Amino acid sequence: MSVVKLKAGREKSLRHRHPWVYSGAIDTVEGEVVPGAVVTVTDAQGGFLARGYHNAASRIGVRVLTWNETDNIDADWWRSRVDDAVAARAALEAAPDTNAYRLIYAEADRLPGLIVDRYDDVVVVQMLTAGVEAARDLILDAIEERVAPAAIFDRSDSASRQREGLTASSGVVRGDTERTTAEILENGNAFTVKFGSGQKTGFYLDQRANRRRVAEFASGRNVLDVFSYTGAFSVGALAGGAASVTLTDSSESALVAAEQHLERSAPGADNVEIVQADAFELLRGWSTEKRQFDMVVLDPPKFASNRHQVEKALRAYKDTNMLAMKLLTPGGILATFSCSGAVSQADFTLAVSWAGIDAGRDVQVLERLSQGADHPALASFPESEYLKGMLCRIP
Repeated sequence: MSVVKLKAGREKSLRHRHPWVYSGAIDTVEGEVVPGAVVTVTDAQGGFLARGYHNAASRIGVRVLTWNETDNIDADWWRSRVDDAVAARAALEAAPDTNAYRLIYAEADRLPGLIVDRYDDVVVVQMLTAGVEAARDLILDAIEERVAPAAIFDRSDSASRQREGLTASSGVVRGDTERTTAEILENGNAFTVKFGSGQKTGFYLDQRANRRRVAEFASGRNVLDVFSYTGAFSVGALAGGAASVTLTDSSESALVAAEQHLERSAPGADNVEIVQADAFELLRGWSTEKRQFDMVVLDPPKFASNRHQVEKALRAYKDTNMLAMKLLTPGGILATFSCSGAVSQADFTLAVSWAGIDAGRDVQVLERLSQGADHPALASFPESEYLKGMLCRIP
């Protein structure tokens, strides 16, 4: 096995069990190592630190698989890690009202570069790195053995694969080749998921617990769902007894799916309004018109992909939250989120505070929200805790 030796003094993060080795920390690489090959990582004196897979083409030179020097990264190792991750979701597997959740969450499940989501009897995988791609068949075998899905759909088509020197891959790779959709339940609400298109692996599974909490606050309220995508927050709000829901998104296809989901949830309901528009323009117009809602949900796309975009993202978060507050009745509820991992919880809170100042409204934070338990945050890897949210009362 080849050895990656770090520069003197660059081993601290590994000793603290952060699973990434940046390329700038690497001193030497022993021999010719193909992208994705498993290597041993040592300190400058040759002392063992970890074992992981290497890719010289990536800014992250090594992603750690194990801290145990005796581990052999073979089929049994991959099977054991898949088993551990699936077993950790046993409570979700047994839940009668939910059959869609994340099975494997990359570094947080000690399987860097691998995302696996379950949608009823279909599993969707994202193999985002050269190391995971090199172990593709071992991983798929382990998933089939442990989960026995009707089909495994590959959605390995994100930009991160390009950064790893990989081409995009999408389509059924195991099982029923005709399966491109699934009917799922989330908190008892029904949705149709299409695997070959849309965001992430087909659905925002990380918001499941937050949608349940928002539904509990929605009873009797007129709810505005901004950046609604396919309407999951609105479906939950209606199920929770909302007086009305208004959805807005810029994507026509997303709103078509949202309309179908709402019709399934509340057939013939006359308390649903769907508006295709740019969120900023729409909120500004409605603010001028002094339109009012009792609850606003803001779940925007990622405003910052890296730390260089944080300042611009914070301005966007401040502006959207300010406009939302101007639409809220006194005592209204704001459920606001950021999925930008580069934006810290403290900075997001500050942006919401600035929004309150600009709107001339106080902001009472009732609860802080995060991603669901199937998206665990690894304490030594803060990058794994990307979703942050707040439930606020605006008096």
